[in-house]
Amino acid sequence: MSGVPRRAVVLAAVCIATTMSAHAQEKAVKPSAAPQVPADVAAADRVYERRTVSIDEGDDAVSFGWRLLRPASIEPGRRYPVVLFLHGAGERGDDNVMQLKYLPTWMTEPANRERYPCFLIAPQCRTDGRWADVAWAARESSPQASSPTTDMAAAIAALDAVLDREPADATRIYVTGLSMGGFGTWDLAARTPERFAAILPICGGGDERTAARIVALPTWVAHGDADKAVAVERSRSMVAALKAAGGMPTYVEMPGVGHDSWTPTYRDPAALDWLFRQRRAAAR
Repeated sequence: MSGVPRRAVVLAAVCIATTMSAHAQEKAVKPSAAPQVPADVAAADRVYERRTVSIDEGDDAVSFGWRLLRPASIEPGRRYPVVLFLHGAGERGDDNVMQLKYLPTWMTEPANRERYPCFLIAPQCRTDGRWADVAWAARESSPQASSPTTDMAAAIAALDAVLDREPADATRIYVTGLSMGGFGTWDLAARTPERFAAILPICGGGDERTAARIVALPTWVAHGDADKAVAVERSRSMVAALKAAGGMPTYVEMPGVGHDSWTPTYRDPAALDWLFRQRRAAAR
């Protein structure tokens, strides 16, 4: 580097190092890519049909994605039960895929498709949306809102579409959900209990003041007593309210289990066998 002053060389080196350091910092704070879709969910994605529904919100029409699993084979003249699945907060978004985690994916397994032939509906809540307008971390309930959220309206519209267009058994409509979806299950059941044959809310909570509306609705409730995300008291209080009103809910409280009480519940054949046995009177 003959002919170049030593001071210039040092300054150039400092500039290069500073630039490299700045790029390194920029790389460090760059938002991480969206999490990859688990392999089993990706496989389920290929089985479910993609659907959308538009819901009015103020002056705007909002599009929601939802998925539909059909029975593996449909026999002429036969009608099939319908399961509406409400996912948890971690599966919110607009990819119309992540809501297939857990039960929707497990229901694509050959043994479950053979044992429980049904139409399974999996709507997706928006990233900042909720199935029910409640505080998940609160230990005590709040009064149910007078109308469903826009996201719940989308779930209801998806259910209506299946009932209108598919060979669905209107006496065997079930609602189940986990965490945020558990709250949604309680909320929807209290709004239209006459529609459903049974509900299965997991690690959620509802408004005890609505218990009289759903007292006759077959109900299976599950919660882990070590849940730090949604207090187990939320399920306990709903079960107590139903019993006080004359109901006979099934309650499974899991000792030592944290927030994920849905895996042992949905993986327990007794729970799904119970759900699919329920049928409401046709005249109801």
